[in-house]
Amino acid sequence: MKITGAKVFVGGPGKNYVTLKIMTDQGVYGLGDATLNNRETLPAAYLNDYLIPNLIGMDPRNSEDIWQFFYRGAYFRRGPIAMAAFAAIDMALWDIKGKLANMPLYQLFGGKSRDGALVYAHATGSDLSDLKDSIRYYIDQGYKAVRVQCGIPGMPTAGYGVAETKGDVANYITDFSGIKPKVEIWDTDRYMRYMPDALMDIRDHFGPDLKILHDVHHRLTPREAAAFAKSVEPVGLYWLEDPTPAEDQDALKMLRQHSTVPVAIGEVFNSVWDCNKLIEQNLIDFIRVSVTYAGGITHVKRIVDLAGLHNVRTGFHGAPSHSPISMAAQAHLNAWAPNFGIQEYLVLGTPECDALFPSDHKLQNGMFQVSDGAGLGVDFDESEAERYHFKAGSHPIVRLEDGTMWDY
Repeated sequence: MKITGAKVFVGGPGKNYVTLKIMTDQGVYGLGDATLNNRETLPAAYLNDYLIPNLIGMDPRNSEDIWQFFYRGAYFRRGPIAMAAFAAIDMALWDIKGKLANMPLYQLFGGKSRDGALVYAHATGSDLSDLKDSIRYYIDQGYKAVRVQCGIPGMPTAGYGVAETKGDVANYITDFSGIKPKVEIWDTDRYMRYMPDALMDIRDHFGPDLKILHDVHHRLTPREAAAFAKSVEPVGLYWLEDPTPAEDQDALKMLRQHSTVPVAIGEVFNSVWDCNKLIEQNLIDFIRVSVTYAGGITHVKRIVDLAGLHNVRTGFHGAPSHSPISMAAQAHLNAWAPNFGIQEYLVLGTPECDALFPSDHKLQNGMFQVSDGAGLGVDFDESEAERYHFKAGSHPIVRLEDGTMWDY
């Protein structure tokens, strides 16, 4: 069995999804996702110019060797562009493998560990009252877990992932008006004074059963993160996400010395080497890598296995920059992983998206139900893809009130 060709498609409804399709001489094809948010053309070019020419003629069943060929064969390793491109190939090869076996991927991993995977939605509000309305909406939709973000009184701009005006939905923060980013202004002192009481108010209002998650989005120093985590302990958060930038894997030691709040980190990580110390030293409780950014199923399974040895659970990234192909790959890992925790779920279930990526995966009562279809269980309609093209966009950047650049 040989790979005979591959195509890369860039575009989609409201997003620049980067979709890879690998064809074989037996008519079986596989699909992968290489969407690197706001840098989408880069993994697409890497696939077209460097990786696909090497794929032609390879046996697609040898997914492990092909992963090693691209990763170890590159002198300059890792990084989000390369790992997203490797991930797309790896997903597509696993998709082919599942179709050849006529099994869903979770069966090839070892079978199901659960019937459904708990997911969480993003509740957001311009103020606390608006946020409560958003939380109630998701509870009424059947969600048992929500990530909560709201505007801070006196903050010059709303901040990461927060509705600018009452009733807005801020799940999709890419600005497609051009490449130059908008600027958000951040004030740490205002945030740390306001948010602990706001989170406690939410807990008091919605009771003990709701799983409440909160994302700091890298905005605090290690000392500030430790102080904030200690202050929100009474809330009983399901997790505190990205309290401080974690390029320095020792940065969370101070937080651990002062608080028992569960910590989730990893959505910007690209390999096991970005998070091995965090896992092995129990500095985190949830690992947030994604199948797309962390090199595909082959590599993420290794991260999941390492995490399981140290009582760290999964909490895969699932922002709308991941296409339904990537979310399907994570759904199969979620069904299998003994140390599963929760799944972020923000993929648009619009008729346009469903037409482009038809599947039988479904969300029901706050749980993701994985399809029993062969392989990934999701397809790709090339005729629908012709409706879309790349559109340049950007994320905001963050500055302090005096103009200093800050962490996004």
